[in-house]
Amino acid sequence: MNPDIPRMGYRPRTSYAFDLDVFTMAELRLRSSQEKVRTAHRYEFHTIVCVTQGSCTQVVDFRPVSCAPGSVLVLRPGQVHKFGASEDWDGWIILFRPEFVSPPSAAPGDVKLVVDTGRLPEQVVLTTEALQTVSGAIAQMRDDTQLDGPLDDLQALLRHQLHALLTRLGLLQAGLQPQQFVLSPSLQRFRRFRQLVDERFAQWHQVRAYANELGCTEKSLGRAVIASADMTAKGFIAARITLEAKRLLAHTDQPVAAIADLLGFDEPTNFSKFFKREADCTPAEFRRRQRTPS
Repeated sequence: MNPDIPRMGYRPRTSYAFDLDVFTMAELRLRSSQEKVRTAHRYEFHTIVCVTQGSCTQVVDFRPVSCAPGSVLVLRPGQVHKFGASEDWDGWIILFRPEFVSPPSAAPGDVKLVVDTGRLPEQVVLTTEALQTVSGAIAQMRDDTQLDGPLDDLQALLRHQLHALLTRLGLLQAGLQPQQFVLSPSLQRFRRFRQLVDERFAQWHQVRAYANELGCTEKSLGRAVIASADMTAKGFIAARITLEAKRLLAHTDQPVAAIADLLGFDEPTNFSKFFKREADCTPAEFRRRQRTPS
């Protein structure tokens, strides 16, 4: 039985003391079995995959993502990811704990190295020149993990480098306009809502609960969500519940009734009706499709 999606926590080698790890895909294949590399995992850390040669199709929460040299995937904690079956590619992989990009508050006047990873898209496609720059920066990070020196200083160096890399990726993403960096009140409200949905979607299914928690009206919350996500607040909540349901149906052996309970439904029949409305098939049909070889 597989009662939960295989979780992959940040477990560096015994002699490795940093909250960030940098290695190549080729090295990962040597570290792990082929089966483990191809298995879908729910990460408990941030992952950046930068393809430098070859091509592949990776899968992020049921969505196939075609990758070629210059493709950078930004994976967040909680997402379910598969590297795919192809082995004819290589690239850099960076793992880091969520707290690594949120260091303790700096002294007044200092630069605060806090990166909003949620601002980055799931995939960034780099030009050849940009790929060389990004690859060089990652290689330097890898080299610097081998330096001798005080641990706190080395952690600070790696944090600066990661901050610079994530900022560069944000600047390089196609179509990014300067005004997107401006955090309007509406965008701030949506981001707080999105975070709250991630935390409470299994307990709170109604927009009212989120509006109350955020201290705003349902109408103002709805306007913020439509402006940022082009969907209603109710639809956003339903989409998050549906995604988690799909993850559990595809990657675990839990009965539909148990999944319904985990997602906050009083009755399995109510969950089945909800899922059929949102996914256009029953939970059992979705599970069967995911497990039938294509």
